[in-house]
Amino acid sequence: MIPRRGFLGLMAGAMAPLPSFATTPTPPDADTAARLPLQPRVIDLPAMGRTTGVRGGTIRQLIAGQRDIRFMTINGYARLIGYDMNLNLQPDILLGFDVVDDRVFTFHLRAGHRWSDGSPLTSDDFRYYWDDVLLNKKLRKGGLPADLLSMGKGPTFEVIDALTVRYTWEDPMPGFLPRLAAASPLVMVLPAAYMKQFHADYADEASLAAHVEAQRVDDWKDLHTKMSRTYRPENPDLPTLDPWRNTTPPPAEQFVFERNAFFHRVDQAGQQLPYIDRVLLNVSSSEIIAAQTGAGQSDLQMVGIDFVDYTFLKAAEKRQPVKVDLWQRTQGSRLALVPNLNCADPVWRAVMQDVRVRRALSLAIARHEVNMVSFFGLANEAADSVLPGSALYKPEYATAWAAYDPEQAGALLDEAGLDKRNITGIRLLPDGRPMNLIVESTGESPVETDVLELVTDHLREVGVAMFIRVSQRDIFRSRALAGEIVMSAWVGMDNGVPTADMSPAALAPTGDSLLSWPLWGAYYMSHGEAGEAPDMPAALDQLARYENWLRSRSQDERTRIWHEMLAAHADQVFSIGIVNATLQPILRSARLQNMPEKGFYGFDPTSYLGVYMPDTFWLDGDAQA
Repeated sequence: MIPRRGFLGLMAGAMAPLPSFATTPTPPDADTAARLPLQPRVIDLPAMGRTTGVRGGTIRQLIAGQRDIRFMTINGYARLIGYDMNLNLQPDILLGFDVVDDRVFTFHLRAGHRWSDGSPLTSDDFRYYWDDVLLNKKLRKGGLPADLLSMGKGPTFEVIDALTVRYTWEDPMPGFLPRLAAASPLVMVLPAAYMKQFHADYADEASLAAHVEAQRVDDWKDLHTKMSRTYRPENPDLPTLDPWRNTTPPPAEQFVFERNAFFHRVDQAGQQLPYIDRVLLNVSSSEIIAAQTGAGQSDLQMVGIDFVDYTFLKAAEKRQPVKVDLWQRTQGSRLALVPNLNCADPVWRAVMQDVRVRRALSLAIARHEVNMVSFFGLANEAADSVLPGSALYKPEYATAWAAYDPEQAGALLDEAGLDKRNITGIRLLPDGRPMNLIVESTGESPVETDVLELVTDHLREVGVAMFIRVSQRDIFRSRALAGEIVMSAWVGMDNGVPTADMSPAALAPTGDSLLSWPLWGAYYMSHGEAGEAPDMPAALDQLARYENWLRSRSQDERTRIWHEMLAAHADQVFSIGIVNATLQPILRSARLQNMPEKGFYGFDPTSYLGVYMPDTFWLDGDAQA
């Protein structure tokens, strides 16, 4: 394997807590060995500074809706190849892997490894996904996903034997392994024995028709897609390799995840993981999750709470048997203003594409005030960039156009032709409209609301009237892709602690989810069949650098390209960061053992709790509040 270097209430009193669940340690079953691979993955807990646990118990969590059951997949973090806590890549579900020239990837499976229904995991499950799903034009009209293309070409897939498969590209594919280790991983395998009943090449028409009717979908293609979702595990019958499996079909107010009896990890004493028997996800309203958490209705909570809730949650330690820790967020900015360079309004598009305007808006923000008011001075006042914990960090990336200088901001806006104002002091756009900058948000975070109120005052001082529009996430995304958004309020770089071996795709127009350039990203993803071709030199330069990274053959070369892209991202202010290295409260039961008191918290690259291995957390029945 190739090592990858890393870094190291108000309502509380009125709410009755949900019933607690006593821990009844379960000794290893007599048939544990029969349920494990011949060579399970052994987790040496003492080497990690953790204790050997006992199996058993239930933990409760609160979620804001059905879609949040995806957190079990993210936090469970069972991956073909995954990161450890230092962001080194290592085999997980795989027994091992070999890489030659970043082109040839050979995967070795664990003999005796089984899906959660007891069926064997073999190379046929990889073959099924490759031949019968990815290469099936009825299921994949657009061909292979972009993440499987190198210089526009996909790999050759080979089954070597029952436990070995190989993917071979003509050109280097340095991003392949990091995509397998991602929070939302690249899918490469499905349980063939189960899925064939929903595939037209294997199932008879009558059986398929019955399934289509039962699942209320249009045809077998929609049926196959619905029944095979792994990231958001809504199908309780779909065999999984995760530590816990969903047992509850949606819709539901409570989702019950039970231990996967065939999970492939054990502790150093031979006890099969996970230690925890089951996880209960109780659906609540996002507005009251923090209050419910402080009232003792969750045993492990990080979703639906934020830094503004820390004081209230910390006080709960005196009332409930809980512990509240602060982890550092991994985003390049806790909140960023993201100009939409693809805005459909031609006047606003030209304004947003003028680097002088983006720099001016950044210089107009009093980051120190934001830090003191919203984060008690505990955050870093910085542009949207990598954090000091990353090997790629340079101070100049964090400080570029991030000083508070309203005078220079005004001068840049004047220079950009926005020097005329109306009687209220608001600058005028080239077509005479007042510069009323509508910033769109999902409104999911109270911290975001507080920060945007401060920034509104800051921009007003340089003659820009800022207004906030809140919409649901799905509508927000649709409006961005349609070019209807001028500027978004979003987090900065998802991964603020990258290594050179991780993909810099987020710094270039490579995807339609990137709010700086969704149409250019759609064009790249679809190979020109959707979106718009980029026509802005600075964006094209980033895309060229990214393509060079894809062709790179050494870590030194990848490091150089990363720095080129980070420098351009900082100088061009493609997103306007405000503060980073902010803190995220995480509440846990005082009985919950082996959970670190500190860590990096973020979707990418740590998969929230994922790299800290929640399957090794356990409940101590004797722990006192």
